[in-house]
Amino acid sequence: MKVLVIGAGNMGLTYAEGMSKSKLLKRKNIMVLDKSEEKLEALNQMEHFDAFSDLKDCVPEADIIFVAVKPYHAEALFKTIKPMVNSQQIVISIMAGVTIASIKEHTGLQKIVRAMPNLPAKIGKGLTSYVISPEVSRIEMLTVESLLDTTGKSLQVSNEMRIDASTGISGSGPAYVFYFMQSMMEAAMQMGFSKNESTVLVSQTFSGAVELFKQSNLSPNSWMERVASKGGTTRAALDSMEDNNVNELIKEAAFAAFNRAVELGKEH
Repeated sequence: MKVLVIGAGNMGLTYAEGMSKSKLLKRKNIMVLDKSEEKLEALNQMEHFDAFSDLKDCVPEADIIFVAVKPYHAEALFKTIKPMVNSQQIVISIMAGVTIASIKEHTGLQKIVRAMPNLPAKIGKGLTSYVISPEVSRIEMLTVESLLDTTGKSLQVSNEMRIDASTGISGSGPAYVFYFMQSMMEAAMQMGFSKNESTVLVSQTFSGAVELFKQSNLSPNSWMERVASKGGTTRAALDSMEDNNVNELIKEAAFAAFNRAVELGKEH
């Protein structure tokens, strides 16, 4: 099996590097295409990939075509590769808002996987939600899932609206966490801690809380109740958040990302 990754940006290269560790792929069975001479030079120094600058040299050879370009490049890209593809090829797209129907229309292919990764994939801790077209067989789906899992975990969802929804939760979600961390670090520095001390305080607090949550069956609310005692410091902080409607504001932010993903789909 040969996999072609079109686009050696952050996520494209992340998946190429992750898949290079997969037992499903033999050495040099990952092809990466990019137009940037600088990126091509860097790719040629990586022993796991074959780098390409011309689509006709690699598209016909691929069993799976992984599309990791900006959504506004999609139509032109698909128009170019349409004469080069064959009906057995599978397309995996991580382009926000580009629908399965659109990919089918512009490529002529039927086996389509639409996926939404997130940034922690860069360190093997990512979450990729994905949906498959009916033409993708179960065996092919398991192969795709195994490849996506090389960057963390994958979650198959039932329809494309769930892909847009996962964009608002897991896709954009790391930025919400960083936003909260930044606010806590600024508060720590205002309390007199140095930047380095603030970083340690906040990063260890987040990683510890996440591990507690992952290693138990307790809900976040249950953990909050365990930390917060009546009249105590934690209760004062949580009461402040409730008074300022932080819970609803966070949900509004997630829905803003979800709605924008839907808008992008309509634009494309």
